[in-house]
Amino acid sequence: MRRHLNSLRDSGFTLVELLVVLAIAGLMIGLVAPLLAGGYGRAQFRHAARDIATTLSEARSLAITHGRSEPFLAIVDRGEFAAGAGGRLHHLPNGMRMILITTTHEVVRAHEGDIRFFSDGSSTGGGVRLIQGDREYDILVDWFTGRVSATCQGLYAC
Repeated sequence: MRRHLNSLRDSGFTLVELLVVLAIAGLMIGLVAPLLAGGYGRAQFRHAARDIATTLSEARSLAITHGRSEPFLAIVDRGEFAAGAGGRLHHLPNGMRMILITTTHEVVRAHEGDIRFFSDGSSTGGGVRLIQGDREYDILVDWFTGRVSATCQGLYAC
């Protein structure tokens, strides 16, 4: 019977073993947490770029559907953009900024302008550069076809 009781006592962990395991777990959490935070920032950046591209395509669809020109409006200093004259205003997340690339005729006022789409699907052309730290996303509009395309640039993958 004594032998059986001793084997039960030996089956547990010592305090030193538990402390070593907790130290390793803390170290792992300390290393993984910053990686997860960077992943969230990249995901948020990609989402904002897709939102701009979708809104540009929406402005093109409105122009074709209504048979008249429709703008993609960008208010650069506030980080806002919309499809059509009365479209819903979208906002960029904090830490991101955009640069509007358009013709001088489409500049409405300082820090505000648009890319205009026509009823045949064509546009004035241009694009939006989305910037967050070292990452940049160029969302471009072909003037002839109105096609929207996006490319990512920067030190880290977008």
